[in-house]
Order: sequence, then C-alpha cells, then structure tokens
Amino acid sequence: MGGIELVAAGVVEGFLSGLHRSPYRGFSVEFAEHRPYQPGDELRYLDWKVVGRRDRLYVKQYEEETNLRATIVLDASRSMAWSGDAERRLSKFDYAARLAAALALVLLRQRDATGLIAFDDTVRCAIAPRARTGQWHVLVRALHDLAPGGGTAAEDALSRVTGLLRRRGLVVFVSDLLVERDLVLLALRYLRHRGHQVTVLHLMDPAEADLEATVQARFVDPESREAVVASPRELRREYRATVERAVTAWRHALRSSGIGYHVVTTDTPFGHALRRVAEWRKRQG
Repeated sequence: MGGIELVAAGVVEGFLSGLHRSPYRGFSVEFAEHRPYQPGDELRYLDWKVVGRRDRLYVKQYEEETNLRATIVLDASRSMAWSGDAERRLSKFDYAARLAAALALVLLRQRDATGLIAFDDTVRCAIAPRARTGQWHVLVRALHDLAPGGGTAAEDALSRVTGLLRRRGLVVFVSDLLVERDLVLLALRYLRHRGHQVTVLHLMDPAEADLEATVQARFVDPESREAVVASPRELRREYRATVERAVTAWRHALRSSGIGYHVVTTDTPFGHALRRVAEWRKRQG
C-alpha cells in the first residue's frame, strides 16, 4: 500500500505508552492465545504446561484481557478520494488509511483489541476488535483493499455502523465530514449515550480550508457531479468564513456532547495527528 507498514511503524514509537487509561477492563474467561511473560503480569495467568514444554514463561491471554476495545470508523465515500495537489499530497482517503494503520499499531502494541469499520452509502468493511497476533496485518490488508466508493454516508449505513458497535470502548471516527450533518451527529451522540468514548478526526485538504487565488476555476462536487464556475479570488474571503463557520458548528455540536473533535489537514505529519488523539485520551482520564 505504498509503504503503509513503513509509514505506520515509523510514527508510533513515541506513542507506545500513556495513550490511554481505560475503565473498561474485561473479565471474560474466553481464551485467546499465549504470549510471552512481561514484568508486571499476574503470575496466576502463567501456563505451566507451556513453560514445561518450552522452558520459557508464557501467560494465557483472554479475549477481554485488554485495556480497551477500540474501533476505527473510516469514511470511504467518494469525496475522500480528492486531493488539491495530487503530485505533492495524498488524497484524503490515502492519508486516512495510513493514519488508521498507525493508530491501530499503537493500540495493538498496547494489547488493546482494535477493529475497523469502513463505510460509504453502505458498510464496506467490518473487522471486529481483536488483540491477537496478526490483527494489525488483517487491518492493513483490509485498508489495502479499500478504495473510495461511489456515494456518501447514508442513514442505513450509519445505522449499521452503530449496530456493530455494541460493546462500549473507544471509537475514532475519521471523515472529511462532507456528509449529512444531522445523520452523523445522531449516530455519534447515540454511541456516546451508550457509553463509548468517541473522538472525530475531521480531515481536510489544505485547498479545502483556503481557496487558492486563481483567475477562474470550475468546481465540481465529486459525489453529485454538480459544477459551478467561479473566481476564487473574489470568493476567497466569503469561502474562508463559510469553512470557519462549518468547523465551529461541528466543534460545538460534538464537544457539547462529550465527543472529541480535531481538524487534521492532509499536510499534517502523522505523528502530530496521533498526538492529538493521545492528548485527548489523557484528558478523558
């Protein structure tokens, strides 16, 4: 995926501790796998039969023996395919896929069960949270196979997304938010009401945040294909004010509901974006 593994592995080393403290420790007795003993592990989980066979310390890890259940919810609608400068910047979707892979690697290295849901006008991918060895490669393969779809978020898709997130945990919603606002707010508030900790990464291309001053341009909606010809120079001030109003409205609506909100442009280093999630999690306690 154009080096997605290298990108993700290269930005997570500074985030392997202290990303979160979760009050949702599990109590399931469903065995998942063995893993090498680490200092601080409870001795009662040592598997003495394996120790006897391999002469090394191994502990039993259970399906819910993780600090957190996390799900990355990725917008794969058509508008996410756009880039204001394809030669110098990733599209919003390609940036989001790499950011999702990096975040998943951070969480999994902390032994947190991590999953992925991708959607446009339907749910395109649903991988349940797991903390098992190999889960990250499952997620990366799914991201590799995804591409921006042909539509935008629809009520049926968002209803299914919320239905898949039954067990409370962390939900990271990654989207350009070029969607029907009331539908998304309803879905995210529902998840918050159900006890999830929810944060939104609002992806924007720098060219969406501020019109470049050209003489005249034709603007095309990537989803509806509607177009308009206009002079960015004449519209720039009004456009910037409109974007700021939209961002302010999202921020107020989400944060007033206890939902984290962060604007991330696609020229932001991945590590900086991860740090925003880390700092928000620390504030949540």
